[in-house]
Amino acid sequence: MKNIALVAGGYSGEYVISVQSAAVIEKNIDAALYTVYKIIITREAWNYTAPDGTVHAIDKNDFSLSIAGKKIAFDAVFIGIHGTPGEDGRLQGYFEMLGIPYTSCGMVTSALTFNKSYCNKVVAALDVVKVSRSAHIFRDKPYDTTAILQQLRLPVFVKPAEGGSSIGMSKVNKAEELEPAIIKAFKEDNQVLIEEFIKGTEVTCGMFFAKGQLHVLPLTEIRSTKEFFDYEAKYTPGITNEVTPAEIPEAAAEHIRTAGKELYHRLNCKGIVRADFILEEGTGNVYFLEINTMPGQSENSLVPQQVRAAGMTLQAFYGMLIEECLSNH
Repeated sequence: MKNIALVAGGYSGEYVISVQSAAVIEKNIDAALYTVYKIIITREAWNYTAPDGTVHAIDKNDFSLSIAGKKIAFDAVFIGIHGTPGEDGRLQGYFEMLGIPYTSCGMVTSALTFNKSYCNKVVAALDVVKVSRSAHIFRDKPYDTTAILQQLRLPVFVKPAEGGSSIGMSKVNKAEELEPAIIKAFKEDNQVLIEEFIKGTEVTCGMFFAKGQLHVLPLTEIRSTKEFFDYEAKYTPGITNEVTPAEIPEAAAEHIRTAGKELYHRLNCKGIVRADFILEEGTGNVYFLEINTMPGQSENSLVPQQVRAAGMTLQAFYGMLIEECLSNH
């Protein structure tokens, strides 16, 4: 029996989603093969709550638990935190220093992909897929909204550079809406990304590496009744219609799968990753939106839908992720 630490929670507004993801992951990890300890990480404490209700603090010196005088070390960590510190490279660096294998992308890849603006610059340089024009601004440095709107054409999306679940995001259709949208985004982050809106269909591609090969899950097409796929649209049942497999032309689907695979390899991804794209209306061009290195795993999240559409169980899927990280160590 391998001891697996399932870390959840985190320091961001995505805490609630992370706890929901962890509940699904815990329920679907094979109890005959792995003993799972769910550890909730907050700024205040890193704790494991035992079945009898007793709370045990993690020893951060070696990421171990002491229960009833017995020390428990972990064979691997399943990272279930969206946002900081589980998706931005911080925990990855910590586990690397301790020599404990974990299920997600490495420290550098996690940090890069977590910052949407820097990630866009690298993806644009790789020349694999189109990237929307954008501006990157910082809270402590002056910016000029007039100059930004001379560079970019409306409408634009304004979003925290390092935020997830579409928290703090706005679509700006008129010049006077830009400043309030920037202020809203700065409430979530010190950096803000402003990018041109691409009209089209949002398509998302889940991928994971296991058993020596990269597996591409069936694509999902996002059809939102709202103007864009925001926090409410993501997590309120009925607002968004998610179609898996995506009902798009096969040539477009193949283009997206190929771009996704190329980005997975070129950005040195590991574990499960979800790449989001826009299929532009009229031209058929594919634009990069973002790479998510800790995609949601709650019951109505996209990756579990894609896993089921691929004819797999979540138990088999999570088992493959755990075995892959153990085999590479």
